[in-house]
Amino acid sequence: MDNYLFRTEDVSKSFGATKANQNISFNIKPGEVHGLIGENGSGKSTMISMIAGMQKMDSGKMFLRGKEYDPLTPLVAIEAKIGTVVQELGLVDGLSIAANLYLGRMEQFKKANIINNTLLNNEAAQIFEKWSLPALNPRLLVGSLSVEQKKIVELARALSIEPDLLILDEITAALSHDSREGLFEVVKKLISDNKSVLLISHDLEEMLALTDRITVLRDGQKITTEECKFLNEGQLKQLMVGRELKDNLYREDISDNYSSEVALTINNISDGLNFSNVSFDLHKGEIVGLCGLSDSGIHQVAEAVYGVRPLLSGEVTLTNGNVKITNASIANKSGLGYVPKDRDTQALMVDDTIEHNVAITMLNELSGKLGVIRPKKIHEAGKQVIGDYKVVATGEKAPLRSLSGGNRQKINLGRWLIQNKSVLIFDSPTRGVDVGVKSYIYDIIEQLKEDDVAVLLVSDELPEIIGLSDTVYVFKGGKIKECIRRSEGLTENKIIEVML
Repeated sequence: MDNYLFRTEDVSKSFGATKANQNISFNIKPGEVHGLIGENGSGKSTMISMIAGMQKMDSGKMFLRGKEYDPLTPLVAIEAKIGTVVQELGLVDGLSIAANLYLGRMEQFKKANIINNTLLNNEAAQIFEKWSLPALNPRLLVGSLSVEQKKIVELARALSIEPDLLILDEITAALSHDSREGLFEVVKKLISDNKSVLLISHDLEEMLALTDRITVLRDGQKITTEECKFLNEGQLKQLMVGRELKDNLYREDISDNYSSEVALTINNISDGLNFSNVSFDLHKGEIVGLCGLSDSGIHQVAEAVYGVRPLLSGEVTLTNGNVKITNASIANKSGLGYVPKDRDTQALMVDDTIEHNVAITMLNELSGKLGVIRPKKIHEAGKQVIGDYKVVATGEKAPLRSLSGGNRQKINLGRWLIQNKSVLIFDSPTRGVDVGVKSYIYDIIEQLKEDDVAVLLVSDELPEIIGLSDTVYVFKGGKIKECIRRSEGLTENKIIEVML
């Protein structure tokens, strides 16, 4: 008998000339939280896509409960009690929460070929209650939910099959502090029932705290599998990237040093639902951080500042020219850039090319006198972003979908950075990227500060907020509860005390 719940033997997968996985062998024990880490492009997502039946392996073998396992479809994996939450959102916006939970498994709710929606909704509600997840109305359309709420729905869907193996791919990057605590309780419950969890995360502190063993991938190959009690963050970083990274990813100064000149004024803004009476100034060369729990409204404030969320009252004013920001077009033309939290649905066109994704943010700059956009300028802009921000891609015409998460985010940021904007809004800029890309993005943000660019940083990652911000506004219930300056001493305890 196989002593492992799941294991692989020499599994390989290629996409053309790209070898995503090369002879990967690892195993997961019953009652174990097993970590899978590596840089973006190391092969983690490809591996879990094969386990979940989304892709077919080219060679090698997989075993589940001692028997050979080769799922042809995701439904086969579900029937084998493997539940998966993928990194990118995988829900149908036009369907309800309940319908998404049981999509492809509706037979149990049918009578005379008609779905009993009352039964469906009741079953869905029981899933949220059983696992102590936030009580979302099962009748709500998924398209009306936030990124965090969608992730919770995906988690509920994976749990609805009573999984023996739960695969979590970068789920915590989309969750706030309180939702993460709820997820950790779910993991504890599964392990206490002798179920297993395969966790993929770029948060190394989290990985070491939650996992029993960690398998490291690099360039599509397995480097090692180690017990966590023998590892520290520095060792993990070196195993992941094959070189030493600096220990401190953040600013080392403790001063809130920036210009006295105000770049952007947010005056008493409210949207009537998520936040109210929010006011603060953003100075040149200042990094302002917004943080709070899941219902705090910080992500919606970022949308409102850029003009993509309508205001019920209040004003957002760019000081230079006294420009009122009422929509995204005015914001863009006036020198503002915005990187939203949901990269692949709110920001990027994943089925289009790199050059078109770059061009969409700078149509005015690329237009000639008659408003005609020259293909040559589009090519040049795409090449510039690839070159300036070290994007790993075959060229500017490569489809964005072919890029790893970290390289997509470099495109997402780089297309704004080449325009020399005076104000940049970053919402969760390091979500779903590895430690190497994270360090690179932090260096960019610090350089923006040096260049007198005003930065609004919204994040659920408290170390990120603390490590980069000059000024932190802590939100609770859609309102600013406290402002804390860098020079006053930014600590997690101080911020969490206000948040809770």
